[in-house]
Amino acid sequence: MASPSEPENLSPNVYIPEEWSDAAHSMAYDSLTSPPPISLICGAKNSGKTTFSRHLLNILLHSRYSKVAYLDTDVGQPEFTPPGFLSLTIVDKITPDLAIPCLKTPERCHFYGDVSSKRDLSAYLNYIFSLYDHFRKECYMSKEGDNPPRTKLPLIVNTSGWVKGFGYNVLVDMLKYIAPTHVVKICISAVNKNLPAGAFWLDGENDGTVNLIEINSARQDSFNRSLLVQKDARLVRDLRIMAYFRQCFPSDRDITTIKEFAHALSTHRPFEVPIARIKTQHLHCQVPSSETFYSLNASIVGLAIDSEESKKLPWCIGLGIVRGIDTFKGVFFVITPVPQSSLEKVNLFLRGYIQIPTCLLQVQGFLSPYMSANVLFTS
Repeated sequence: MASPSEPENLSPNVYIPEEWSDAAHSMAYDSLTSPPPISLICGAKNSGKTTFSRHLLNILLHSRYSKVAYLDTDVGQPEFTPPGFLSLTIVDKITPDLAIPCLKTPERCHFYGDVSSKRDLSAYLNYIFSLYDHFRKECYMSKEGDNPPRTKLPLIVNTSGWVKGFGYNVLVDMLKYIAPTHVVKICISAVNKNLPAGAFWLDGENDGTVNLIEINSARQDSFNRSLLVQKDARLVRDLRIMAYFRQCFPSDRDITTIKEFAHALSTHRPFEVPIARIKTQHLHCQVPSSETFYSLNASIVGLAIDSEESKKLPWCIGLGIVRGIDTFKGVFFVITPVPQSSLEKVNLFLRGYIQIPTCLLQVQGFLSPYMSANVLFTS
């Protein structure tokens, strides 16, 4: 039974140590924190950052906040979106099961187009800074004339586990730009994989405006060695992509196997999007204009809105599968769960490195429309 000050944990396989709960409560109930806390969670790969972030999110919602902002900077395994996104999501409901991620519609998001930030560190940071600026403007700063005054929201910033080499430099840049009120550093027993001690991003000059909380990973063996959560990253990403496109169909439709889902997706009626209305941008690579249609066909693209306001950092509203291209009719055939009213605002396709899961293309007893049985090779 959960205590009155803590939401009930319906995840029997997720262990939340007392040290973690104390850290989360110290941020949620810190009487000196006004405005609300801006908390950044960092640590080595598989140390439990996402689980702690989910726990902190629940504690904040259970305490005195009706909504919490969540800035996700892990493009490989994001919390509320398919892979390849950087997003800012406003959450207003407690997550009962800490072991199961769930898809949510972000307040704002950018399509980075890859599962590793190493591809383009400059673009990666610019997207994060853009999302944080949006949070400050819309969720944290009072506007003159607001009546009633705007409710300021707390923010959780979840980071990736890349904390060495260039990854360390990226994390330092994030910390300096965001300037969080609280930094939670999760440590593991392999000391050489941990971040440096103390407020490492402040060059030794902590003026007391940031609360640094250092905690250990949740599970240790009998020798106090960290038991890291091992995940099949590729499988997790494929499942998230399939869960996203599962939203194309009614929730009560009986789709229980990959074969049924592959068939449903291939026979789903696509949207027709006029080619003349769409600009195309290839992320992290150059493609000759003569090859553009070849590169888009049978691919996943980010559906973006490019405007003067976006300042070359277009907002993305979702993903689509380019089911086919009719150059004579002048249309793209696109499968997406994005509603038509939103899709009509899209004027940019972003082509990255997020692929259709192989399991949807190689289903026994079912020939995907994107696979060929007879291929003639040129000499």
